[in-house]
Amino acid sequence: MSAGRSALRMGPAELVQAAAMARRFYLEGKSKIQIAEEFGVSRFKVARVLETALERDLVRIEIRVPAELDAERSDALRARYGLRHAVVVESPAEEQDDAADPENLGEVAADLLGELVNEGDVLGLAWGRSTIHMAAALDRLPPCTVVQLTGVYDAGTAERGSVEAVRRAAQVSGGEAHPIYAPMLLPDPATAAALRHQTGIARAFEYFDKVTVAAVSIGSWEPGISTVHDMLSDEERAHYASLGVAAEMSAHLFDSDGRRVGRDLGERCITVEADRLRRIPEVVAIAGGQRKAAAIGAVLRSGLVTSLVTDTAAADYLLTDSAAPRRPALERADPDGE
Repeated sequence: MSAGRSALRMGPAELVQAAAMARRFYLEGKSKIQIAEEFGVSRFKVARVLETALERDLVRIEIRVPAELDAERSDALRARYGLRHAVVVESPAEEQDDAADPENLGEVAADLLGELVNEGDVLGLAWGRSTIHMAAALDRLPPCTVVQLTGVYDAGTAERGSVEAVRRAAQVSGGEAHPIYAPMLLPDPATAAALRHQTGIARAFEYFDKVTVAAVSIGSWEPGISTVHDMLSDEERAHYASLGVAAEMSAHLFDSDGRRVGRDLGERCITVEADRLRRIPEVVAIAGGQRKAAAIGAVLRSGLVTSLVTDTAAADYLLTDSAAPRRPALERADPDGE
């Protein structure tokens, strides 16, 4: 606390009393009633003195967050989309137009999960570069069960991808791990259905309705930014593009209004169903960058996501997007009305 120039206009007795009351309130954590009893005045008098101390610069309150976090954008984004949590981090100084999600998103998301997950929860992890980065950055989690929500991008890279992310999270928490050793996308619905009935995969699916916190990634419908896009043939990509797909999350496709399109694709995929995802109490999306900004907005309009970790580049787009949802994400409203 310091006495600014304007505070010197107070009389010495007022100045000393205000400083003492402010010290009790801001530093010692005493209530206004306790301070009033100590000084023999009313609590309303204490309130006026504290207000005057702020107005006259006797007390200065400084709110600090780590430099990489943008508190103002975070709060604005949370309010605009009705999110439960929104965390915006600074974009890299020299962001490349073709860059994937900044790796620091995963680090911040790891800290957020440390806050959100409680003992006994079931944590679900979907495939995505950002969720893999997040799992690698985890250093604290209460005891919980960890389940994989989607198959992997390529079964040959399972040890370096989703499976390893699930194992890492379970290791940090000391809980059980339920990975899925299968590709995300299969050649046809029959193959996908057969795999869903395999013992290990079926056991993981049984946990989907028990998931309390989930972490997912978002992709825009273009090369290198959507895993599903890159797994399809040119003909299939053109087909789904003709349906107006603008975003992809966990092998579910969305148009710019957040409505699901190309639902037949889900029949060929090993992934958590959209209706199950909507029932999960907390779904944290991790995605950022200019190339993903419109896709993030589309997924937010789907009502499947409750919280978001993103960067300033995407946040600036989302905060000026005229198509922002009318209903908050907390309502989990389905734009298809289902």
